[in-house]
Amino acid sequence: MSTRSTQPATPLLAIHGGAGTLLRSKMTSAKEAAYLAALQRILLAGQAQLGAGAPALEVVVEAVRQLEECELFNAGRGAVYTAAATHELDASVMDGSNLQAGAVAGLSTTRNPVLAARAVLLHSEHLMFIGAAADAFAAAQGLEQVAPAWFGTELRLAQLRAAQGEARGARLDHDVETQRSGPLDDARKLGTVGAVALDAAGHLAAATSTGGMTNKQPGRVGDSPIIGAGCYANDATVAVSCTGTGEAFMRICAAYDVSAQMAYLGLPLQAAVDSVIQLKLPAVGGSGGLIAVAANGDVSLRFNTEGMYRGYARVGAAPVLGIYGDD
Repeated sequence: MSTRSTQPATPLLAIHGGAGTLLRSKMTSAKEAAYLAALQRILLAGQAQLGAGAPALEVVVEAVRQLEECELFNAGRGAVYTAAATHELDASVMDGSNLQAGAVAGLSTTRNPVLAARAVLLHSEHLMFIGAAADAFAAAQGLEQVAPAWFGTELRLAQLRAAQGEARGARLDHDVETQRSGPLDDARKLGTVGAVALDAAGHLAAATSTGGMTNKQPGRVGDSPIIGAGCYANDATVAVSCTGTGEAFMRICAAYDVSAQMAYLGLPLQAAVDSVIQLKLPAVGGSGGLIAVAANGDVSLRFNTEGMYRGYARVGAAPVLGIYGDD
């Protein structure tokens, strides 16, 4: 899904909720409606913010916060379990107007990791905090703390038990078949959420958040909190949020590479995105997708899997939503 803007700098928001191999046989009308309704609700809220003049950073943070609150997605409430039956949550944000960024990894008590990442950006001389220290920093900034059990759901716990029963190691998000599994193939769903936005002042911002991998080794960190890998924004080029096999996205610095190809090669957005998603990522065994909005208002929502929860909304236009590869 891609489009070229006809009105440069028209404010817009794009979001994603994970990519993977799609099994249409698992999608009921009620389940599809639930995913699309969640995406549309968040897009409409962000569209209203942008229409009222809100800055891009504020809009992407709020969009991701809402995705974290929705247990359909692997971030915040509904996050997957580690091999130790715990939760470790990661997030990052970046402001394209000044290249300031904040990131957190391995959170276990901060309700909204994306708010913690924003707090790092706004209130710390550092860029990233991890583990208990990250939760402590968030608490000191007044962010809500919850019992670790708040993040869990019966579905996610069932997926952990199934993965451990199969003894197949770490699995990506809905990695194991359960009767209540999602419409994306549980063996290949890549669970992350993210948002990118262009505001009325022409500024860009990006935010990414994830619960990680089902049955992962505790302490593992993927691309979501890594600036340049899973998240990047620069007013001169583009804002990007990624979802997929984190190690591969880190190896090619996927989010930054889109920006670099636009800046140094002069490529338009879609060509730069296709280079990363269709060529460079598969070359290192990676799969997944990304959403991106360029400084001129072009937007791209691309993936090399069969599906990705996604959508975008320009101010003054109806939201555009998709789940399947042929949407």
